[in-house]
Amino acid sequence: MIVGTAGHIDHGKTALLEALTGQAGDRRREERERGITIDLGYRYAALEPGGQLTGFIDVPGHERFIHNMLAGAQGIDLVLLVVAADDGVMPQTREHLAIVELLGIPELLVVISKCDRADAERVQAVWMQVRELLAPGPYADALLFEVSSQTGEGISALRRALLLARNEVLERSDRGGFRLDIDRAFSVPGSGIVVSGTALAGQVTVGDTLLLGQTGKPVRVRGLHAQHQAAAQARAGQRVALNLSADKLALDQIHRGDWLLADWLFAPTQRVDIELRLLPSETRVFEHFSPVHVHLGTQDVSARVALLEGNQVEPGERLFAQLLLNAPVQTVHGDRLVLRDHSAQRTLGGGRVLDPFAPSRQRRSPERLTQLRILSLADGLEQALPDLIAQSASGLDPQRLERQFNRLRATWRLPSDVRIIATRQGSLLFSEARWQGLQGQLLQHLARFHEQEPDQLGPDRDRLRRFAAMTLERPAFIALLDELLASGRIASSGPWLHAPDHQVQLNDEDAALWAQLEPLMVQGGFDPPWVRDLAGLVGQSDAAVRLLLRKLARIGRVHQVVKDLFYPEPTIARMAAMLLQLSDAEPVIQAAAFRDRLGIGRKRSIQILEFFDRIGLTRRIGDQRLIRPDNALAQYKADDSV
Repeated sequence: MIVGTAGHIDHGKTALLEALTGQAGDRRREERERGITIDLGYRYAALEPGGQLTGFIDVPGHERFIHNMLAGAQGIDLVLLVVAADDGVMPQTREHLAIVELLGIPELLVVISKCDRADAERVQAVWMQVRELLAPGPYADALLFEVSSQTGEGISALRRALLLARNEVLERSDRGGFRLDIDRAFSVPGSGIVVSGTALAGQVTVGDTLLLGQTGKPVRVRGLHAQHQAAAQARAGQRVALNLSADKLALDQIHRGDWLLADWLFAPTQRVDIELRLLPSETRVFEHFSPVHVHLGTQDVSARVALLEGNQVEPGERLFAQLLLNAPVQTVHGDRLVLRDHSAQRTLGGGRVLDPFAPSRQRRSPERLTQLRILSLADGLEQALPDLIAQSASGLDPQRLERQFNRLRATWRLPSDVRIIATRQGSLLFSEARWQGLQGQLLQHLARFHEQEPDQLGPDRDRLRRFAAMTLERPAFIALLDELLASGRIASSGPWLHAPDHQVQLNDEDAALWAQLEPLMVQGGFDPPWVRDLAGLVGQSDAAVRLLLRKLARIGRVHQVVKDLFYPEPTIARMAAMLLQLSDAEPVIQAAAFRDRLGIGRKRSIQILEFFDRIGLTRRIGDQRLIRPDNALAQYKADDSV
């Protein structure tokens, strides 16, 4: 169990921990000279003889050191809210309590300290102040103890309450990747660099390799202490000190706020969606895009807050918001954070992380807000996953979910109706109903294309994706299309995609022009007219004739041998048959023999042979050709890319 303090300056937090633990702590020279706590203090003590060590974190109470208090409050299990009997509830009493509530610390005990300095009537008055302060919040029924750190009054009762609380504190789950937010870094002679903090998740063992800081520098764990005792392994919920080693690792590279993480969990982000709560004590509304300080773990980062459900938040209200951070953070779903104003003078509110990988576009769309509502109601991955998958139109990335919820995919229990779709960039999760619906949509879009462009065989993949305008990223779209092709619900002819029963239909204008061109090309035999000659013969522009012939080439009714020279399909079939006859007489086909059979010039006959090479009917060896054994006259396809 980790116990922390909270309360106004000079209300006796440090003295209370000394009375509880019998340890003076490691106060700094400046603290001793000024008589106040400035930074975090740490103690480890057994609450009973021979018992387990409990970690205690002492935090400063001065308003100027709230940022240090926030760093110490992260990850504790129980907080001692200390209120001096002679002062009563003070400003930092209220602010510290608000922070404790925002961080969702599970349990709170109230300690009215310095009771030796006040009479019973005054102590009772402070008791009533505290009850009134706690009444609206989650700690309304918190136990209250009257103590004096000087005389020892009430200390035994408080220690017994801590013992009972330790038995009731829920043990933190150690599944998932290891996460440690660093609050101290120092050098130990003979050992090297040591970092310490509260382990928020997972386990770490001597010899493990972790990633450190914003750059993800690999470091090795040479040794460790858990709860101030040497150990081979540490786990979530413990105070941990790790002795690190790495190439060129220097103490000045490590700062409070850095993270130590399992390698697969490393995913720095600067855009985070949260559930925001503005404190009821705020005196003004909070505006869209206001600057703030974000306290997450032990990290303090400046940011802007983009509100997702309006442009203002009233005091006490909750809504969804997106943090646009000025430095990378490491966070997962469920992490708590605190927001302070841009001058770091007061606490505004806080929130809970919903999605550490928030989108930059359509962040206010109804679909995105539905996702955030699902995430806000979920305690973990299993609870959120069915609704997230059912609602997602573009699939869920398992690797992103692993990092978002700190849960390796091998530990998931997927719903029975989930499809795992393999794409070229990794797997995606879809509900079966959603995947089938997407296939139906794509077929409808293809049918619509055929209606709008009846004179085309079909679009290629990228044109169909643009035409369909579906929300899928390209890898998911290709996977969807490939499945439809494999099932025969979509057919392909070269690069062109079409319905299996689709037939190209020329419009009246194209059909009339083709009726003029076809006999001219057939009459040309093995030397048909060029596009410019055809255009002159029928009184059309070169562009109009060329466009129609290319359209016909895509459906196999003509074939482009070289640029602007097209042959009708029957003529190509006759020339292919001649090649097969030459091959029957002599396996090696000579270019001159083919030229003589056609009765045309050498240049044109070579162009035709090169066309047959491209479509795979022949294979060139020097100036000779061989018929490919795996081909047949009926199998060749035109290539209109010349």
